[in-house]
Amino acid sequence: MALLDKIRGITKEWSAIHHIVIYYLLAVVISTIIVSLPVFHRTGVDLSFIDAMFTAVTSISVTGLTVVSISDTFNPAGQIAIAVILHLGGIGIMTMGTFIWVVLGKKIGIRSRKMIMVDQNSKTLAGLVRLMLEIFKLILIIEFIGAVVLSIHFLNYYDTMQEALLQGVFGAVSATTNGGLDITGASLVPFADDYFVQFINMILIILGAIGFPVLVELQEVLRGRVYGVNDRHKFSLFTKITTVTFFWLVLIGTLLIFLLEKNAFFADKSWHETFFYSLFQSVTSRSGGLSTMDVSEFSVATLFLISALMFIGASPSSVGGGIRTTTFAIMLLTIWNYAKGNSSVKVFGREIHQEDMLRSFIVITTALMLCVGSIIVLNTTEPFSLMEIIFEVTSAFGTTGLSMGITPELSTFGKCLIMCLMFIGRIGLFTFLFIIRGDDTKDRFHYPTERVIIG
Repeated sequence: MALLDKIRGITKEWSAIHHIVIYYLLAVVISTIIVSLPVFHRTGVDLSFIDAMFTAVTSISVTGLTVVSISDTFNPAGQIAIAVILHLGGIGIMTMGTFIWVVLGKKIGIRSRKMIMVDQNSKTLAGLVRLMLEIFKLILIIEFIGAVVLSIHFLNYYDTMQEALLQGVFGAVSATTNGGLDITGASLVPFADDYFVQFINMILIILGAIGFPVLVELQEVLRGRVYGVNDRHKFSLFTKITTVTFFWLVLIGTLLIFLLEKNAFFADKSWHETFFYSLFQSVTSRSGGLSTMDVSEFSVATLFLISALMFIGASPSSVGGGIRTTTFAIMLLTIWNYAKGNSSVKVFGREIHQEDMLRSFIVITTALMLCVGSIIVLNTTEPFSLMEIIFEVTSAFGTTGLSMGITPELSTFGKCLIMCLMFIGRIGLFTFLFIIRGDDTKDRFHYPTERVIIG
């Protein structure tokens, strides 16, 4: 009893950020135990502890990098268990917890609301519970529709309804949560000529990666237009910036992949093959992790481009990782306005807060140091080319899941480092930095200010 009281006393002093990180670590521990259970394995499978932990981390972080084949290692029950873990990581622990808490009729206190705010990267406590419930409902609806459509279509590929349903449900969950895992044994390569499957998966990936607040806001606008209420609602600055940036990155990524590969991988491909290969790889590099081809067949220039797209990642408050689209957009806008001699950044009739500009550069600088440091270390410890390591590191940090095939061959140390990157990518860089820096402190005194030569 005294020990429990002591533990409670310690945890009371923790901030909401510390609680969130502990919850995700506990989720990794529980998920590792679950995927280690022989009842979820196929006959004769012997899954090592490090591989079980890697599978748990890649599921909780909805990354998709794997050291084992999901279809060959786990039986249907195990595959369903992994789909549930993908939900926990994709939707978020606090979103799932809020839903369960409301169903049980429990009151959600200020501490829980603060943790929700941290988990969803929100700046206000107002309306958080309703937002969580809306997110949960929207994701389930999207997954349900995706699962039904894919399951019916997969009857053309699989002999039984049960197998088609399993493939459809797992595929919809993996695409919507941007989990990047598959039970086909070859991602979406078997559907490289099936543009319907690719189109549905791209829609699900985009809906998962574009940001939960964007989906909720879009739902409110559509609901207002249909029922004739709130028809003058204007989209927030966040929604405008993240949506424009997201689709511009998809468009530019598609165009650049086409230009870089038109005389290489696409040389003997038809126009529609070239278009869908380019478009799908651009969309999936947002955080999706699914692939319609072996990406190692691309040229080094294209692989570097995809690495950059994975480093940017998805939108804030989404299922994806990376530095996030708004961070990238604010950085570009700040540089552009500074070059023009402007002292402020104005966009869509609004002015970007100075603190948000500072935070953007902090996130990008920290992310670069983290990824470059990891690349240097792995280049020393692992027997792979520099491009393969760059691709693996950015995929882990962006919680994307694309790989040039080196993940299973990583050393134990290499797997642990990749797991750390996936975990940081999931909880977010600012959460990671807040853990290191501790509580805010006010300066007790100031020195005289002096300018320093820059550049």
